[in-house]
Amino acid sequence: MKKYCDACNRERETRIVTKKETYEVLGEEVEVSAEVLTCAECGEELFCEELDNATLVKAYNEYRRRHKLLLPEEIKAIREQYGLSQRSFSKLLNWGDKTIYRYEGGSVQDKAHNSLLLFLRKPENMRTYLSANETKLDRRQLEKLMERLDLLEHSDCALDSGRIADMLYPFPPSIENGYRKFDYEKFSAMVLFFANRNPRLQKVKLMKLLSYSDMIYFKENGTSISGIPYVHLPYGPVPMSYDMLFGLMAEDHIAYIGVEFDKGVERHQVIPERDFPEDVLSDAEKAVLEKVFRKFRDFGSVEISEYSHNEKGYRSTKTGEVIPYSYAREMEL
Repeated sequence: MKKYCDACNRERETRIVTKKETYEVLGEEVEVSAEVLTCAECGEELFCEELDNATLVKAYNEYRRRHKLLLPEEIKAIREQYGLSQRSFSKLLNWGDKTIYRYEGGSVQDKAHNSLLLFLRKPENMRTYLSANETKLDRRQLEKLMERLDLLEHSDCALDSGRIADMLYPFPPSIENGYRKFDYEKFSAMVLFFANRNPRLQKVKLMKLLSYSDMIYFKENGTSISGIPYVHLPYGPVPMSYDMLFGLMAEDHIAYIGVEFDKGVERHQVIPERDFPEDVLSDAEKAVLEKVFRKFRDFGSVEISEYSHNEKGYRSTKTGEVIPYSYAREMEL
């Protein structure tokens, strides 16, 4: 594609380069990887509305991830399951007429609004809200909403965990997720594999076992097992949005994080509620999980965290950044 370059004073061929850029979102600096259109001849950065908007969305979504806020498409899905327009949903919540319009359009919601939206994901919670709050909806709108609630509670139309997981990780296959779209069932099976093999498995250790399993499988097969991106945090790599994901798994009675105190120290233990499902993962995938389990069987949470800090992917990224699967090629077990 050709575009006019002010530096060259003529039309030039262009190319897209990736660079780190910092944006200020609600007073907080957010660094993201940006795709920038440049002149192929002199390297001058050129204006491209589509790429610039995409980078801004990425910065807003990174802020949301840091603060555990719903994504715009998640807010839209909550509204649509109740059959409400943006204006009607705002009225229901006693918010300004254009509030939902702005949130679904990309504006970042405040935490109080986010908490209410999370609560209203479940139809039974919407019924509780309606019984405890006055709304600006007229009688006909309320009747239609109650009919919708009856339908949701007696069908599979409500947001199930699989659909919510898809909204948490809507990314197409790329190097950041190991060229696989996120698979909630496979991820859950990985958790159950390790949690059932280790009765006192700590959450910190589990995160590293999952990371090594996905990365080693990618190295050997060219794709990840679960399709989840891993993020650089102080204690090592962790699955992106893991808190929300484990909340879904707890709701589905797959596994949950129990809290225990050992000599005044708070420990987060992974408690499985199901046996490992033998038919979800392939033999090759299970073989990698077994290899990772045997390698780190005697490692404590601190030891495996320190071990993961030496991996090139971790050393080459900053806190909050996704660790691309390309670094898996440097890993050894």
